[in-house]
Amino acid sequence: MSGCYKITYEPPAASTTASTTTETTTVSEKATVTSPKATTTRKTTTTKKTTTTTTTTTTTTTTTTTEPTTTTERISADYRNALRKAQTYSDRMHMSRARLYDQLTSEYGEGFSSDAANYALENLNADYNYNALQKAQSYVDSQYLSRSRLYDQLTSDSGEQFTESEAQYAVDNVNADYYANALQKAHSYQDNMSMSTDRIYEQLTSEYGEGFTPEEAQYAIDNL
Repeated sequence: MSGCYKITYEPPAASTTASTTTETTTVSEKATVTSPKATTTRKTTTTKKTTTTTTTTTTTTTTTTTEPTTTTERISADYRNALRKAQTYSDRMHMSRARLYDQLTSEYGEGFSSDAANYALENLNADYNYNALQKAQSYVDSQYLSRSRLYDQLTSDSGEQFTESEAQYAVDNVNADYYANALQKAHSYQDNMSMSTDRIYEQLTSEYGEGFTPEEAQYAIDNL
């Protein structure tokens, strides 16, 4: 028995692309007859549109240069000047470190700041043992001090303010004749204060007086 087959063909739908659409679909149809039954194959093609957004970041670096201020320049000059002053005091007056600091910062002295004075002392070329010895020699030669009074003068807060080790170095190495110094002191007491020999001896040996040894004081009394 022969049969009649009716094939119905539907044309493909029209593709529509909207300006705001990111996906386009194309549909095609074809009719294929392979058997008494009609088979319709539909092919769908999908096109995707990808939008890539690139963001560029620009970094701006601002460099600020600060010119030296007048205050900075003045501080630097103060540091240099403090060092020069300290060197002069050390070389000419043979000061201790403590006395140098006092002289540099005192309102009656140089009036430098503590920072400037510390800078000067840290960078100063000084031998404080040598300075102590020079001071000791000056006291022995001009004031005829005993060994004990010399040490006291070198270490006293109201004196030269050397350290104990610096003062000890000085009294150990000073060129002094303490017998002669005792005699000079005895003459001064006798001539200027008209003291008796007993009182002179007491003054020479007293811890509140000249601080000579008994032997040095007796030598002075014997040679008045």
